[in-house]
Amino acid sequence: MIKDNQRRLNQLHVVIDAIVLIVAYLLAYYFVFSSPIPHGEPAFSRGQYFSVLLALVPAYLIIFWIFHLYTPKRVQGRRLEAANLLKAILVGALLFSTALYLGKDAGLDFSRPLVLYFSIFSYIFEVAYRNVLRIVLRSFRMKGYNQKHILLVGYSRAAQGYIDRVKSNPEWGYNIRGILDNHAERGTEYRGIKVIGNIDNLDYILQLNRLDEIAITLSINEYDKLERIVALCEKSGVHTKFIPDYNNIIPTKPYTEDLLGLPVIHIRYVPLTDSFNAFLKRAMDIVVGFIATILFSPLMLLVALLIKLTSPGPVIYSQERVGRHNKTFNMYKFRSMEVQQPSAEQKKWTTPGDPRVTPVGKFIRKTSIDELPQLWNVLKGDMSLVGPRPERPFFVERFKEDIPRYMIKHQVRPGMTGWAQVNGYRGDTSIKKRIEHDLYYIENWSIGFDFKILFLTVFKGFINKNAY
Repeated sequence: MIKDNQRRLNQLHVVIDAIVLIVAYLLAYYFVFSSPIPHGEPAFSRGQYFSVLLALVPAYLIIFWIFHLYTPKRVQGRRLEAANLLKAILVGALLFSTALYLGKDAGLDFSRPLVLYFSIFSYIFEVAYRNVLRIVLRSFRMKGYNQKHILLVGYSRAAQGYIDRVKSNPEWGYNIRGILDNHAERGTEYRGIKVIGNIDNLDYILQLNRLDEIAITLSINEYDKLERIVALCEKSGVHTKFIPDYNNIIPTKPYTEDLLGLPVIHIRYVPLTDSFNAFLKRAMDIVVGFIATILFSPLMLLVALLIKLTSPGPVIYSQERVGRHNKTFNMYKFRSMEVQQPSAEQKKWTTPGDPRVTPVGKFIRKTSIDELPQLWNVLKGDMSLVGPRPERPFFVERFKEDIPRYMIKHQVRPGMTGWAQVNGYRGDTSIKKRIEHDLYYIENWSIGFDFKILFLTVFKGFINKNAY
């Protein structure tokens, strides 16, 4: 059974982690006291330094466990594991250093560089070994070994979505044995997975004890059976998970609230509604926006001069856009078109070869230089460096009726660039795809995600075939 395999793998994992920590410590000791680079003489004997391992290794293994580093690697991403590992190593180093500081009065003059090198080496070795282990395990699973046997209860959109993902990722090692459903005929098939019986057969199948997991994938109109099915599964001891048939309504990572024992699921989780997160993002906007304004000021001055010399009219063009909480604001751009009546330009998209675009305007639009004045919007607080792009009121009124969840984008500040833009959705592209990317950004925001988008903007966002 997969449970026995997982237990043995975890035991092996702990043993290898202990060996890796010992090797990292010994290498750090050599680097500090025996390498050609001088770091001072050891204050203790070699035996005293090595005796520290008796407490250090168990302590780090406990920290690894606290940071979920012994959970199954089937679906857990490499970046998430590397991030958790970094947190664990940093916490371990902090506790190690604190213990040394507290022991200083007792004459414990331990080498601080050794702690630093140990932390660096242990992180590098752990990441390397865990990635090798991940590759080996996925190779075994793709060959049919170490499979996790799963039964689906309910034939629905949720079941189909789950099967799609499992079929697309054979390295997960999931083997779906079949589906139980009361409405689909026995033998009904989806991507090779058949309906093998009705839900009343579940009790008998569970007694055979040949399954590792039950995935409840009932259609939304059959949730009256959910309580009985969960009770049966828990009685058998088989691990059970629930895949809702309303995943198009709730977010991928729902925010739940405990209301005196009553679970409350928020339909939309927006990390930026948290005051601390909002403060971090605003601080980043001000600092990075101010630096960018200084860096790009010579370029902006040159563009302003070219616009003034080649086309009559103002250098800066402002247009009403809809921002956070549906409030309108004036968004600034370098003027890239001939001056026209506001009533004419507010309801018309720019099209390829648009005669309204000036020669200088064509270049600055293609390279997104025309967006640079929006740094002033960022500093004012109308916009953010990263976020969903704002739209004109006329189009907002139109899209909110035609595109589901369109208005959710206005729960955060609009941005100069965004997740949709670095994925190619700008200009005359799919509005629905753009909104999907905007919602993903809103629900998965982090400072790191913002920096990733800014980085990608440099290579993928400035020059774009859909900007004209």
